[in-house]
Amino acid sequence: MSHETLGDRRRGHHDGVPRGILFGAALLVGFTLLTAGLARRIDVGTLHMPAASPVDRFALRFEDRADGSVAVRDASDDREVFVVQPGTYGFIRSTLRGLARERRRADFDATTPFLLTRWNDGTVSLEDTTTNRRVNLDAFGPDNARAFAQLFDERRRKH
Repeated sequence: MSHETLGDRRRGHHDGVPRGILFGAALLVGFTLLTAGLARRIDVGTLHMPAASPVDRFALRFEDRADGSVAVRDASDDREVFVVQPGTYGFIRSTLRGLARERRRADFDATTPFLLTRWNDGTVSLEDTTTNRRVNLDAFGPDNARAFAQLFDERRRKH
């Protein structure tokens, strides 16, 4: 190394990032963390949804049939509410398969009914009370939520 290079280093010059930029970046990170922590503490920017209450609900069971269809039964009186024909209503089938798989993994009773609920905010959910899992069906789009919501109408029609 030459003498000139050593002299430059002694005066604070180096090949890396200038100290001013590092100091500014540290201030920016500190300010960001402080602001985010404060905002969280005082609820700035937080979205609060009002609690929904159930408008209609019923317990239902699903029964696989030999022809590939699935019978939907009202658990209160075991009446058939609807039949999901083979090759139709893929969302209903896949949702039920997922919930049934969780029950099998946990070694829970497969005959316990599911709880279908229509909420006062217009949403629909399907709950497995054995695993405490609730599927908010509207999260999968309005058509998929309607596939389950029609079961309320079918139940009323059959009773």
